Amino acid sequence: MRAIVLTEYGEPDVLRLADAADPTPGPTDVLVDVQATAVNRADLLQRRGTYPPPGPRPATEILGLEFSGRVAAIGSGVTQVAVGDPVMGLLPGGGYATRVATPERMVMPMPPGFTFAEAAALPEAFFTAYDALQQVRLSMGDTVLIHAGASGVGTSAVQLAHHLGARVLSTCSAAKMTQVRAVGADAVCDYRAEPFLDFVRRETQGRGADAILDFVGASYLEANVQALALGGRLIIIGTMSGNAAPVSLSQLMAKRASIAGTSLRSRPLEEKMALTQAVVRHVWPLWADGRIRPVMDQMFPLADAADAHRRMEANQNVGKIGLAVGPEALTSPEGRP
Repeated sequence: MRAIVLTEYGEPDVLRLADAADPTPGPTDVLVDVQATAVNRADLLQRRGTYPPPGPRPATEILGLEFSGRVAAIGSGVTQVAVGDPVMGLLPGGGYATRVATPERMVMPMPPGFTFAEAAALPEAFFTAYDALQQVRLSMGDTVLIHAGASGVGTSAVQLAHHLGARVLSTCSAAKMTQVRAVGADAVCDYRAEPFLDFVRRETQGRGADAILDFVGASYLEANVQALALGGRLIIIGTMSGNAAPVSLSQLMAKRASIAGTSLRSRPLEEKMALTQAVVRHVWPLWADGRIRPVMDQMFPLADAADAHRRMEANQNVGKIGLAVGPEALTSPEGRP
């Protein structure tokens, strides 16, 4: 097969297309001819050597946390998937390749009418967003602040929170505010022009947010805690500004607030399988009937993965950056663009 194989760590120029051995599926695995994958910030960190895949480092290190494609072969114990089925799923790595092997319970059917590119943009962003909203126990009528609302996970979380009946506040740069409102945000703050703490206090009449989803980390921690309402819940999904920051324990105690962290990649396989099945039950129907769709930014050929990384590192994207891997990437399984 062909893949973006990491032979060294560094800037985007280290990403080059090369030959790699086909994965070998086990008895309960499926082998998939990949049509599309997508870029995530974890890929950028892994490319730099700071976010290795779970477990021992593989002999062939291939980026990519999600995929869509057609089933090419199945193990002897596979019962729910057939050769030729269009599927999508989450991966611990290996998605920047023409073939992947993954457990049957980690694959999902593609929603009707979706292109392979759109389907590949779903797993990592929506799994992360759905799981985070579950952890902060978001309910109808709550106010949630979603930072980085124009990112892949951000646009997914805004849509899901809006669907749940929450009041959605978000932050992004001025150029992206219109798109974030379009997917369901009730109010958006240009974080470069106004401190988001002032924005939250104004929008909630001083009450604060019931829940906050944060991708920024250290530099936002103090203001995030101040922006929480009584009993508020903060979940940290990313640490773009750093890993460590002081926090006022007395303020947490006075607010009876909580802080949690989350990551998908390092979880045991059984937990990922359970999350996959939960998403199939609760989110897949929203994709299938068109109530929620991925926000697509730009597609690049797999060979141009370096350019895709540069676009994300420059924070130019709104939604998901995709990589076209196979000949069907830009069409639906039925052949429609």
